[in-house]
Amino acid sequence: MIDRQCPFCSPSGVFLENDLAAAIPDRHPIRPGHTLVIPKRHVASFFDLTPEEAAACFELVRAVRARLEGEYSPGGYKIGINIGRAAGQSVMHAHIHVVPMGGGAPRGRSELLERGGG
Repeated sequence: MIDRQCPFCSPSGVFLENDLAAAIPDRHPIRPGHTLVIPKRHVASFFDLTPEEAAACFELVRAVRARLEGEYSPGGYKIGINIGRAAGQSVMHAHIHVVPMGGGAPRGRSELLERGGG
């Protein structure tokens, strides 16, 4: 299912993908390299993904990490999934944040993420 009003249903900037998911740069990164892994099927909640879709997403999380290692050599990572507006989900299409950490202070929405949003 595709929601024509959803920015993740026709994503731009896809740099890694498999049959069920894609990886794109976050439009409002809190750090350089902040990436989103999104399922290709439009579902609002991570809990609505099939086991195969969830596995495909996490396969890309690992691939994104490998790419970020080579480009940024971060000291660590934040991996986050916000489910529902109360948890800070702003786009109602399931997605996983992969954020390389280390070095200077986070930018942008970091305070929001530290408090559980984003």
